[in-house]
Amino acid sequence: MKDDEIIDLYWERKETAIAATAEKYGKYCHSISYNILHDNEDAEECVNDTWLGAWKSMPPQRPERLSAYLGKITRNLSLNQLKQYAAEKRGLGQAEAALSELEDCIPAETGVEQAIDEMVLAESINQFLREQPEQKRNIFIRRYWYLCPIRDIAENYGMSESKVTSLLFRMRNKLKAHLEKEGIAL
Repeated sequence: MKDDEIIDLYWERKETAIAATAEKYGKYCHSISYNILHDNEDAEECVNDTWLGAWKSMPPQRPERLSAYLGKITRNLSLNQLKQYAAEKRGLGQAEAALSELEDCIPAETGVEQAIDEMVLAESINQFLREQPEQKRNIFIRRYWYLCPIRDIAENYGMSESKVTSLLFRMRNKLKAHLEKEGIAL
């Protein structure tokens, strides 16, 4: 079933929307959640909560890309669940490791101006990523959006873990320089 047809089912409030979504995007959402939580049961719970989140938000929202929309819901739910658990025990530290790698590149919260700053930051990061070669961009996104372990990224791209680690280090430094050039305080 096409994404537009699935979205139409949500707008028509037909329960078959959830089944169609689960069939088409279940494995995709589960992999996002599992990469964060490292627990099948917790990942499955987040995926089920994703379907509920999609049901509650459509309408009024009508996503342009259903996969990205569902991925974002799943990722946010999984990160929230990770906060509830002792990350070192349940999440094997992968999410924290990936996010801590970006700490030097991402500015700290600034209170009231935070929402505007986040929009500017997001656009600047997107611009940076658009300028990168496809493979580097995909590796960066897999690590810092999907929170994939370096080992898995290395296997998928036929690289050594040290090469992936080095590539990510250089990209973080380039991102930091790009953000500083854009005038974004780190």
